[in-house]
Amino acid sequence: MKTIDDLIAEGHVAGKRVFVRADLNVPLDGERITDDGRIRAAVPTITKLAEAGAKVIVASHLGRPKGEPDPKFSLAPVAARLGELLGADRQVAFAADTVGDSARTTVEKLGDGQVALLENLRFNAGETSKDDTERGAFADRLAALADIYVGDGFGAVHRKHASVYDLPARLPHAAGGLIATEVGVLKKLTEDVARPYAVVLGGSKVSDKLGVIDHLLEKADRILVGGGMLFTFLKAQGYEVGASLLQEDQIPVVKEYLERAKAKGVEFVLPVDVIGDTAFPDLKTKAPASPVTAAVDAIPADVLGLDIGPESRKLFAAKLADAATVFWNGPMGVFEHPDFAEGTRAVAQALIDSPAFTVVGGGDSAAAVRILGFDENAFGHISTGGGASLEYLEGKTLPGLAALEG
Repeated sequence: MKTIDDLIAEGHVAGKRVFVRADLNVPLDGERITDDGRIRAAVPTITKLAEAGAKVIVASHLGRPKGEPDPKFSLAPVAARLGELLGADRQVAFAADTVGDSARTTVEKLGDGQVALLENLRFNAGETSKDDTERGAFADRLAALADIYVGDGFGAVHRKHASVYDLPARLPHAAGGLIATEVGVLKKLTEDVARPYAVVLGGSKVSDKLGVIDHLLEKADRILVGGGMLFTFLKAQGYEVGASLLQEDQIPVVKEYLERAKAKGVEFVLPVDVIGDTAFPDLKTKAPASPVTAAVDAIPADVLGLDIGPESRKLFAAKLADAATVFWNGPMGVFEHPDFAEGTRAVAQALIDSPAFTVVGGGDSAAAVRILGFDENAFGHISTGGGASLEYLEGKTLPGLAALEG
């Protein structure tokens, strides 16, 4: 896979219009960005290209607009923050559309080393269309804006979208620094892995993680399970889970995985206690809840499990202490509320304390690290793409990576 370092070394970017497909899909509270991690992750590639004399055209999606402009999904706040991060000597021009008059005019005005950001790609139905012709037509219009394509939006490489999959086929292309780093990290989790290899999985639904569990049963030495998905595992072992989230239709699959793990010598580690409440907490006001701690064999019928308990935190920390490689995807509970954040905090701290190569697998896990105030540099790697990471670990082909390799 060619990288931007190759392009720059070969002298191909100076004076050229370079289209950078970034992932700037950040959470917004109105126009306020609540987590700028993905913008910060895009800065090194953009800076490197600009310093090499490229006219940098940055593009991304944000949220899930329905193929037409929607002000609440505008990238305008992102353009402002990107400009701040790039520094006062490199302002970001913002195009009010993706392939229309504003985009063309904005790109035409770019000088060498300057940067522009196009409006949300998903404001055009062709970006996400399942129809190859419609998607290709949009890719043609994007291609007309640029001379070279750089894929750097790891969080979108598992999508067969115009700017991710079709556009690279229309332009000379290379991988940005972020994608090169992400792929290198994922190879450390799948090829020649340092052992013991521990995987921590959380999140709400076990159905979201079945594919990765199935694949990791062939690779991991130890799998720790928390979050809402743990209750389907507990139920599969015969425990009553009160009012907790439960996917009963997944119990047979979970039982099969537990049996396979035992046969293969893969250790499944489940919590021994949980913290819950009789109602879901108010995440907007963060009003104090009424947490209840219960052993997993004594969860009251009216209690909704919302975090792993204190004994489980100790257990999980002990199971991670001797690992050489750790992959973590999914919080241990409702970390957005202080009464149910300690399980997620404990796992994050255990990764920091471990001598292992540690990978935080994007999504809510990465958000939790930042929200809970941890130093991001204390982890081996924090991924920008939870879904893409999981699909890679499932052994699936990621369209965006395949396009860059083509």
